[in-house]
Amino acid sequence: MKEYVIDAKNMEEKDLNRAIKEHAINYDKLIIDNPDSKHNICAGLSEEVEIQINGSAGYFVGTMVNGPRIHINGNAGWFAGDNMTEGELIIEGTAGDGAGQGIYGGTVLVKCGAGSRTGEIMKGGTVIIGGNSGFMTGLLMMGGRLIILGDVTDDVGESIMRGTIYVLGDVKSLGKNAVFEDFTEKDKKELEEILTEYGFDLTDEDYSNFKKIVNRS
Repeated sequence: MKEYVIDAKNMEEKDLNRAIKEHAINYDKLIIDNPDSKHNICAGLSEEVEIQINGSAGYFVGTMVNGPRIHINGNAGWFAGDNMTEGELIIEGTAGDGAGQGIYGGTVLVKCGAGSRTGEIMKGGTVIIGGNSGFMTGLLMMGGRLIILGDVTDDVGESIMRGTIYVLGDVKSLGKNAVFEDFTEKDKKELEEILTEYGFDLTDEDYSNFKKIVNRS
C-alpha cells in the first residue's frame, strides 16, 4: 500500500484539501497529522482512498464525499459526513450536531456519543452511534438506517418520512409522525451483520431490547 503523510499544522483549510485531492490520485492511503480541528477536511473528495486523520476534525469533515474511507482518531464537529454519497467515515470519539446529515449512501460511525439531529434528512446509507444521541435524532429522515446503541432524548424521528431508526437504550419521546414498530428476526439479522462488521459484540438479550421506530403511515 502506497502511503503519503500530510502535516496539516500550518496549512489553511483550502490548501489542506487541495493537497488531499492531489495526492489521493497517486496514493492508496493518506495520513493527516496535526489536523487541529480544521473544518471541511476531505470536502468533495471522490477518490477511493483511505484517509487516516490523527487528531480531531472540525465542522463538515467528509462533506459530499463519494468513495473514500475516512478514519478519525479523535472527535468531529457538526455535520460529519454531510451529504455523503458513497464511502465510510469512522470517528473514534464523539461528534457534534447533525452527524450523517443528508447522506445518500455509505456508512457514518461515531463510536461514542453525538449531538442533536443525528441523521437529519438522510436519504439512504447507515449511521451508527455507539453512545447517546441528542434531540430530534432522525429529524425529517427520508430513508436509510439509523442505529443508536445508547439513549436518545426528545422527539426521536420528528417528521420522519421513510427509513428506520433502531435504539438500544431509552427513548425519551417520539416526534410527530414517528411510531414504534415490532422488532423482527429480520431486523435482528440485519443489525447483527452491520454491527459485527464494525466490532460491536452484542448479546441476544441486547438485540431483544432494540426499539424500532418508523413513520406513522
